[in-house]
Amino acid sequence: MKNNILKITFITALILSFTSCSSNDDSDSPVVIDPPVVVDTDPLTTTNAATYLVDANATKETVALFYNLKKLAKTKTAIGQQDAFNSFYLDAGGDSDIKKNTGFDPAILGSDFMFITDKNNDGTASNWFYQQEQKIASDAKAAYAKGAINTFCWHLREPNKEESFYAADMTSEQKTTAFRSILPGGVNNEWYKKKLDKVASVVLNLKGTNGELIPIIFRPFHEFDGSWFWWGASFSTSDEYKKAYQFTVDYLKNTKGVHNILYAFSPDNSYTTQADYFSRYPGDNYVDILGMDNYGDFNNQGQTGADRANSKLKILSDYAKTKVKIAALTETGFRVTSSTPAITDWFSTLLYSSLTKNDIQISYVMFWNNNKDGYYVPNGSVSNTNDFKTFATKSKSALVNSLPKMYELPK
Repeated sequence: MKNNILKITFITALILSFTSCSSNDDSDSPVVIDPPVVVDTDPLTTTNAATYLVDANATKETVALFYNLKKLAKTKTAIGQQDAFNSFYLDAGGDSDIKKNTGFDPAILGSDFMFITDKNNDGTASNWFYQQEQKIASDAKAAYAKGAINTFCWHLREPNKEESFYAADMTSEQKTTAFRSILPGGVNNEWYKKKLDKVASVVLNLKGTNGELIPIIFRPFHEFDGSWFWWGASFSTSDEYKKAYQFTVDYLKNTKGVHNILYAFSPDNSYTTQADYFSRYPGDNYVDILGMDNYGDFNNQGQTGADRANSKLKILSDYAKTKVKIAALTETGFRVTSSTPAITDWFSTLLYSSLTKNDIQISYVMFWNNNKDGYYVPNGSVSNTNDFKTFATKSKSALVNSLPKMYELPK
């Protein structure tokens, strides 16, 4: 025992001697680095997620979609396309062009309430507009079954003749009166409510195999900062726009009892500051998703345009981080036709950089639809096929196969 004590004392002294000698020469000292303490400052949790939604009575699947979209943006951006299951380049049917290219369906399917609410939709089986309604509903259910996300825009026809959504097709008087006429007290408010009744009916009949309501993203009155639509900035005041948006949300949520919608706010790309972006913002209580539609910055603008788009997306992303909202590039693309060639590395370099630079968090990006005359998303037989495939397989890109279970909160 005594010998053991002497050994321990000797070893201890040796260690102390080494420590005291080496303490004068930091270059020889062993450096011990404690693992960094990671503090999760994200206020969104599975237990409080419902409190951040516009709709306090949102279905559990809708709450889960919000939560998972918000968390997804920390690591990936979901890739989607308008009419992906029905609009194909060169009129080829079958799988989506994205699946033809990559082997996987898009993470998001874009649809439109336009034909559904058309004045000619009489609800009969032989009616073309009703057939479109059935097809759109079927596609939305199919996307949900695949684990993908549904988003709806609305190219609503103007309330006078209901023939166009473009301001250029209206008289000067119609352009100055149409939008305010749908507000409460306006001559066309009842007309507008009937259109919303139709939207509500369709959304409340989107159900999964277990009878659960399918969540959708709805972005009414998009690209309002331009003047090509009759709800554009030239034809309404900021206050009128806010009231129309608020009325739309309140009517669907409170009057019609629709609780499976996330609401998206999406101007075009005209803004350059946060003040510009929020000039017609209806308020945090009415918006779940902060979006931007942007084609112009990607139209042969090179890296300069991509960086410009990134700076605009950063405005959304920063606000979304602070206010627990979702940020998204709600429409974009570069249309390739027989006379407009593809831009080299448009997807894999230009677009990808705009979605990922400067620590931004963008939950999803949506491309417009393909048709026989041109495409936004290449299929497996055109020049920029590999560029899109590279983009879709990058670490921060997600097709449907890379999504978590979007309609379930993590355990």
